[in-house]
Amino acid sequence: MDIPDFGSDLPGVVARTAIVYVALVVAFRILGKSSTGQLSTMDLIVLLVIANAVQNAMVGENVTLIGGLLAAAIVLVLDRGLHFLIERSPFARRVLEGEPAILVEDGTVDEERMRKEGITPDELAMALRQNGLLRAEEARYVYLETTGAISVIPYRDDGPGSGGGQSPRAAG
Repeated sequence: MDIPDFGSDLPGVVARTAIVYVALVVAFRILGKSSTGQLSTMDLIVLLVIANAVQNAMVGENVTLIGGLLAAAIVLVLDRGLHFLIERSPFARRVLEGEPAILVEDGTVDEERMRKEGITPDELAMALRQNGLLRAEEARYVYLETTGAISVIPYRDDGPGSGGGQSPRAAG
C-alpha cells in the first residue's frame, strides 16, 4: 500500500498537519468521553507521547521556524473552525462532542453504560463522594458529560423513590 508523501515544503506541512489533526479528533471521539476528562498521570504521558509521535508526521523534514509556526497555526485554525461549526450546528455538536450519558438513574447504576463509556466503579464512587454521597442509591441521576466530567444530581429533600421530579428523558 502506497501512502502519499506530501513533502516537507510549506503546503506539505499544511496538508500533513490537517490530516493529523482530523485523525486525532476522530480517534479521541471514538475513544469516548472518559478519555477526555481530568487527566491522570498516565493520560498525560500518553498525550505527551502522542504529541511527540505526530510532530514529524506534521512537519516532515521541515524543521524551520516557519514550518513549526505554520503547523501550530493550522492546528489553531482547524480547532477554531470546529468550535465555530459546533456552536452553529446541533448535528455537528452531536457528532463531534456526543451527548451526556446517564450512568445512574433513580439510584440504579447502568452497568452496561458504564462499561461502554469506560467508567469504573471506583470512578463513580469518587464522583459520588465528591458530592457528599456514599452510595449510588442516594443519587437521582449521575451523568457522564461530553467533557468527561461526571455530574451527580442527588435526591432533594423528597428522598429516593418519592417520584418528585421529572426524568430528563421525559422532559426532553
